[in-house]
Amino acid sequence: MQLQNIFIHHVFFWLKDANSKEDLDALVEGLNKLSSVKTIRQFHIGKPAATSRGVIDSSYSVSWCLFFGNAEDQDSYQVDPIHLNFVKECSHLWSKVVVFDSVDC
Repeated sequence: MQLQNIFIHHVFFWLKDANSKEDLDALVEGLNKLSSVKTIRQFHIGKPAATSRGVIDSSYSVSWCLFFGNAEDQDSYQVDPIHLNFVKECSHLWSKVVVFDSVDC
């Protein structure tokens, strides 16, 4: 079933120390706390799958996929105190972040 009328915000994190289980656990814990933002409809915390094809980039450490009802809900999430606190508490863990936002075609 195709999802419609949603705003998808997909974030990919590269940990500074990709081999640190403690850093990975801290980031996942932070994301779980972040999931309490009221405008988030659904979320998924993931890691690279064990797939290997030329088009797959599995160099990231953690992905954070969020589903919002609309762009306004996502905008609200960006300035929510819970989100701002997550950035403050966890940004020291990552070296790179890439975001892909998408809406219905």
